[in-house]
Amino acid sequence: MDLVALYKRYRPEDKPLSCGAVIVAAGSASRMGFDKLTVMLGGQPVLVRAINAFEKSPLIEEIVVVTREDRLEEIADLCRQYNLDKVSGVVIGGKTRTESALAGVMALKKDSRLIAIHDGARPFVSQELIARTIQRASIQYAAVPVLKSVDTLRMVDKNGTLTETCDREHVVRVQTPQIFLSELIKGALTDAVRREMTFTDDATAVERMGAAIQTVEGEEENLKLTTPQDLVIAQGILARRKEARA
Repeated sequence: MDLVALYKRYRPEDKPLSCGAVIVAAGSASRMGFDKLTVMLGGQPVLVRAINAFEKSPLIEEIVVVTREDRLEEIADLCRQYNLDKVSGVVIGGKTRTESALAGVMALKKDSRLIAIHDGARPFVSQELIARTIQRASIQYAAVPVLKSVDTLRMVDKNGTLTETCDREHVVRVQTPQIFLSELIKGALTDAVRREMTFTDDATAVERMGAAIQTVEGEEENLKLTTPQDLVIAQGILARRKEARA
């Protein structure tokens, strides 16, 4: 893929800012032990909160939700129930994160210049973070939100023994939404699936194509609900937000 030619084709001055969004919600929730996506948070299911953030963004043209085959009708019904009008489709994911992301990006109907991929289990993404990441991706191919580590990070060997210490100045926690030029992410995911490669985040597939991934500042509240303890933290976030509005 000729990245220079692709960049020139999609320079910000050439086309208006536009972005489609893929919400990935096809996981098994094995670490949670129950279905985290339909847990109610402040009167809305976790997944609906995640989708609704993109529904409200004026920069998002269209949304596709990726889920498991056995939940297809349930998730489609949720989108209708909560009037998520930008959702143009709910599609079946694959066996891996990479396959699910590819299914989502290929299902987008509008020819958006950018595509955002977001975890359905991140219900607290803000409008500011969405806009900030879109703006960076519109100039620099690809952008992801990150947080610096406040902990000391160590490597361990296969026996669980501590080895080297990581320089935390150069280690970050990666979040979503991860946002890319449309043709770049479609090509990267297609190539990864063809080669039977899978990644825990979509930016890795894009890096394989030779593109540099730019970062923007993430948000502590943009946590991914993975364990039951995360739901306790989520309730705390809701309580703080309610107090701030009071």
